[in-house]
Amino acid sequence: MTNNQPHHDLSGPPTAPPLILGPSIGTSLAVWEPQLPALTRTHRVLRWDLPGHGGSPVALLPSDGSATIGDLAALVLRLADEQGWERFAYAGVSIGGAVGLHLAAHRPERLTSLAVVCSSARFGDPAAWRERAALVRAEGTEAMVASRPGTWFSHGFAHTPVGAALIEDLRATDRAGYAACCDALAAYDITADLERIAVPTLVVAGRDDPATPPAHARRIADAVPGASLLEVAGAAHLAGVERPEPVTAALLAHLTDSTAQPHDDATARPQNDTPYDTTPHTHTPHDTTPHPDTPHTDTTPHTDASRHAAGMAVRRDVLGNAHVDRAVARTTPFTARFQDFITRYAWGEIWTGDGLDRRTRSCITLTALIAHGHDAELAMHIRAALTNGLTREEIGEVLLQSAIYCGVPAANSAFATAQRVFDEIDAEHVTTRASTTTATTTTATTTTKVDTASRSDTEK
Repeated sequence: MTNNQPHHDLSGPPTAPPLILGPSIGTSLAVWEPQLPALTRTHRVLRWDLPGHGGSPVALLPSDGSATIGDLAALVLRLADEQGWERFAYAGVSIGGAVGLHLAAHRPERLTSLAVVCSSARFGDPAAWRERAALVRAEGTEAMVASRPGTWFSHGFAHTPVGAALIEDLRATDRAGYAACCDALAAYDITADLERIAVPTLVVAGRDDPATPPAHARRIADAVPGASLLEVAGAAHLAGVERPEPVTAALLAHLTDSTAQPHDDATARPQNDTPYDTTPHTHTPHDTTPHPDTPHTDTTPHTDASRHAAGMAVRRDVLGNAHVDRAVARTTPFTARFQDFITRYAWGEIWTGDGLDRRTRSCITLTALIAHGHDAELAMHIRAALTNGLTREEIGEVLLQSAIYCGVPAANSAFATAQRVFDEIDAEHVTTRASTTTATTTTATTTTKVDTASRSDTEK
């Protein structure tokens, strides 16, 4: 890297189609870590840091208040030129998404496809961004730390290792670089140019995002011809970090469809060409869960990327969001390949097959775990069996059947494990009911003042 280039990272096969990923203000290229294993199987991925963020020099943007999104787009083109990429796919989060929209509107011949994640055509009142720039120049990025967890994440995700690491990225961001990005957002409004964007476009929104609520995404999707929209439940501003599976699956499908289509002339794309969702502008969320007894016909994935995406979706359906979130948060460079392996193989090939329904698969899984004495895994899959539609009585029948063919001691241990799981679930239900009662009482007796400024549409 030279002083006139952003810090960047290259991953994936050198001969694969190029993909550039842009970050959000206050973060680093680490914001794309959850998607990297899947994307690098099919693309040569370049992630870059904003000026003054991560490892990028501050001086890449002017510090006199004149910085623009166009300046950041020029940095992206400089990186692409250095790699010899005449055309590339681009995906960006928030301000990174704004850079992508600018490129699609003003340099469409350079893009093969565009994905805009938790972004906007206009990030609210320019004066608010000027005020934030002045605040950070005076007090540093620490002034933003207290408000970011509730903006970036929902459901306490900020307290996970991944969430905490991103907050530390914010603390480490240079005040001048952060403020210059605020200047660029203050000057940014691409609303009038959206209708002339012709590259295949995917728009992703976090349903709980207070910074760029789903209405911002809908405005982009409504204006860009043929654009697709995904709203991710249970996700705030950094949806790809908090709910990586649906975001990754959408990106993979969008990139696959875009690569399969000829785009010799990006400006010649038909107005009704829809790369991801065959029903444009209906905005039906793709974050759906099939009935446990419904066989998954015609959904067998055929590539590593699609297997991983499908596997993560089924894994979340079967094991639950809390378990998968914990597993993702605990993943290290040492365990990442194993996690990728089981996601693609166990969940992406076996559990997605259409030959058996999930109830039956749960019965088989319980029996195998009992036979081998894997009590920790058994406890997890007893919960999964309940999710897949088995009753406690039916689980008892599976355990009793196992006593004959796996041995009485193995079944005895399995019954003890199952009872412990049932007791834990019952205790959780009691705690939930008590919390709900307390919250209702508190709401009825307490008037809470809401800080509307911290959840404004102008928040990034």
